[in-house]
Amino acid sequence: MSGDDLDTNADLLRVLGHTVRLELLTALIGGERSVGDIEASTGITQPGLSQQLAVLRKADLVTARREAKQVFYSLNREPLQKLHEFCAGLVGKSPDAPPTDPVRGTGGAAVFARVTRP
Repeated sequence: MSGDDLDTNADLLRVLGHTVRLELLTALIGGERSVGDIEASTGITQPGLSQQLAVLRKADLVTARREAKQVFYSLNREPLQKLHEFCAGLVGKSPDAPPTDPVRGTGGAAVFARVTRP
């Protein structure tokens, strides 16, 4: 992994390390929403809402679309997927790998070593 990739992941983690921004991302899981809908569902009011959405937009975690006077936001899942893959690599698993138990091994059966003498 290049230094640029590490910088990108560190920046994303900094952005995600804020309760309000996580709440906004969670509000967008179901799909595109207007600013008014986001405000009503989260209770986060202006100008804080606009400020945090701007941070998410700058980090490329959300996209904005204007329709007349309304602005609609939606998740940009690509950077989140890349971060997910990075984090999965940190724990030594692919994102789709089933959980393993180091004592019992995969599948729940006990794993024993056989000791043989020469």
